[in-house]
Amino acid sequence: MIVTVVRFDLAEPIGPDEAQSAFVDNASRYLQVPGLLWKAYLRSEDGTAVGGSYWWRDRASAEAAFDTAWWDGVTAKYGTRPTLDWYEAPVVVDGRTGSIRLEAPAAGDSH
Repeated sequence: MIVTVVRFDLAEPIGPDEAQSAFVDNASRYLQVPGLLWKAYLRSEDGTAVGGSYWWRDRASAEAAFDTAWWDGVTAKYGTRPTLDWYEAPVVVDGRTGSIRLEAPAAGDSH
């Protein structure tokens, strides 16, 4: 599995309610992204940064999603270009199911 952490440093802090509202308005567009397993929206405790943690089935899916249109859209929305950090996730602990994963979930597997 591949994890991508996206971070935007904001010119002005954003409050928790404002961030949640903005994230909810945007979240449904990620429901059908090929290869995306999970996405968590992130807000720093002081509100000076926002971003997302994306869990991907593979690197090719992630690279396809972070295309020119994505970069242009998020840069326009937040007024700054984000940073992206890439990680491999060779072992995942799933507290919901009490399992340890060494592979990405199969298609249709919600865990």
